[in-house]
Amino acid sequence: MDILMSNWSNVGQSLPENYIFPPDKRPGKHVFPVLKDVPVIDLGHDRAEVIQQILSASQDFGFFEVINHDVPISLMEDTMNVFKELFGMEAEYKASFYSTEISKKCRLYSSTMNYDNEEVHYWRDNLTHHCYPLQDQIELWPQKPTRYRKVVGAYSIEARKFLLRILDHIREGLGLKPGYFNGELSKIQLLSVNHHIPCPNPSLTLGMPEHSDPNLITVLQQCSVPGLQFFRNGQWMNVESITDRLIVVPGLQLKVISNGRFSSPIHRVITNSEEYRTTIGTFLIPSNEIVIEPSKDCAGDDHDPVYRGFTYKEFFSAFTESNCDARIALEFFKNKTK
Repeated sequence: MDILMSNWSNVGQSLPENYIFPPDKRPGKHVFPVLKDVPVIDLGHDRAEVIQQILSASQDFGFFEVINHDVPISLMEDTMNVFKELFGMEAEYKASFYSTEISKKCRLYSSTMNYDNEEVHYWRDNLTHHCYPLQDQIELWPQKPTRYRKVVGAYSIEARKFLLRILDHIREGLGLKPGYFNGELSKIQLLSVNHHIPCPNPSLTLGMPEHSDPNLITVLQQCSVPGLQFFRNGQWMNVESITDRLIVVPGLQLKVISNGRFSSPIHRVITNSEEYRTTIGTFLIPSNEIVIEPSKDCAGDDHDPVYRGFTYKEFFSAFTESNCDARIALEFFKNKTK
């Protein structure tokens, strides 16, 4: 069977054995509750009000939805359609982008980058590529569909502009100097597209592992098919799929910079038995060598930092070695003198 799930023409009525998770990791046949109190932030409102709403959501809830975000809805729809078209293209063309090498700046793979060594696979294909600076990356992108580079290029510019706007609100709310998040802290921009085909038995598998985002900040564009879940109040809960909103998830680096004020929500993706599901994520990531540490302006009353300084390369190594467990990775960088 082809590794890429988007090439499967007939899945059948039963789930392949190497996609069946152990009982304690399966979502099961539960009817998950829907998160009804997700903060919705209107960027069209007064700036001071918006800043306080973002800070409150980042500290108490861990993520938030945004409306009036100025990313054109027509561009969001066009971009989603381009990705759906790409995943539907011939197997030979998609195979030219297949890679599990993290150094490759445009790669298409299935499950995770550790596909060859994992005991159980996740029910997804993923396309990831760098987006910034656009002129340095775009030549590595797919040339088909023919409008891919034009549409996705425009989307990448708007997504970065949006995230930098959110970061500037966070910067002001935390009392940091202008331009704090510019440059090396947001140097790398990755686009990550998840594609899930209909699954014969969603109760036995997962579309994506539970995790916290290791990067600086993430924006997610949902499709109409539900599947995103956050762990809240001791249980997994569904997030409504509202296609014209953007979901912002502050990453673990913001938790460190805020000296632990921001939370790091754990989330995952479950599968759907009837419909295809495609979602778009954009990540801003620090350069490997910049030192990340709690801002002095964000330290507690005693001015002691919760975490010691580290490079993103050091953090990401600890994150992957801990099986992407944020708690274990962050514990390694805790300031032991506190």
